[in-house]
Amino acid sequence: MRAVVLRQYGGPEALVVEEVPDPVPGPGQVLVEVSVAGVTFVETQVRADRGPRRAELPAILGNGVAGTVLAVGEGVDRALTGTRVVSTLGGYGGYAELAVAAADELIPLPEKLSPEVAVALLADGRTAVGLIRAAAPRPGEWVLVQAAGGGVGSLLVQLARAAGARVAGAASSAAKRELAASLGAELTVDYTDPGWTDLVRTATGGLDLVFDGVGGGIGAASQRLLKDGGRLSVYGMAGGPMTTPDPRVTAVAWPWTDLRELAMAAMEEAAAGRLRTTIGATPPLESAAAAHAAIEARAVTGKTLLIPMAAANR
Repeated sequence: MRAVVLRQYGGPEALVVEEVPDPVPGPGQVLVEVSVAGVTFVETQVRADRGPRRAELPAILGNGVAGTVLAVGEGVDRALTGTRVVSTLGGYGGYAELAVAAADELIPLPEKLSPEVAVALLADGRTAVGLIRAAAPRPGEWVLVQAAGGGVGSLLVQLARAAGARVAGAASSAAKRELAASLGAELTVDYTDPGWTDLVRTATGGLDLVFDGVGGGIGAASQRLLKDGGRLSVYGMAGGPMTTPDPRVTAVAWPWTDLRELAMAAMEEAAAGRLRTTIGATPPLESAAAAHAAIEARAVTGKTLLIPMAAANR
């Protein structure tokens, strides 16, 4: 099969397409013919060896896929063969034409969702739903969503708005701010503008809740906008070190519950028309390096997905 292999840490060019042996499902596993593979910002950090986890090289990155079950391993119901599924992969193996997934991680592809939308909601959806459940935004509260035009951020904007909160969306480009506004953000700001915090403070009088997936200076500045006792939900470090909660604010703990259930909940909301995901780019598998470069340059609005050539030709 063809796969995108990382043999040494580095820039996007470190991702190289190669012919590698087909994986074989072991006990409790299935073999999936991949039609769509998700790409996350965390994977760009892992590739560059500056992420929250370290890959054992050589590695095939990619955590979420959709596709068709081709074969099953020992102890797995053979009736799964031929079914269309979505699944996480434990962090690795997705950037490929074939992938091995744990049978108990499989989610049947919802009838009303395309494989692209389902994969876009797999990791980002479970993250957004989990964060919203933990932080519990309330009607009338002012909520700041960082990276509001990204995969997780755009979902947080919608979910916070659905809870009755007033949403401020921060993003680095006009297109991303326009997206956040179209999804329900009452206020949008450019966090590359030195005066963005003044705009937020003037408009809101102080924030009740911040969703911080950026960290670094932006995360620290966001925290300072919180009222005393305001809630800080930290879930990423796309722009620098993860934000350390100040003693005057309340840190929201991530709910490490059933991640599969959280993903299914996000997909159910989308199937019901209550949650919209934005797919910004669907390059072929062979363009994984370019996809990583675009994500790092903040040039993509919404989710990036890779499409293996075999799937594209079907």
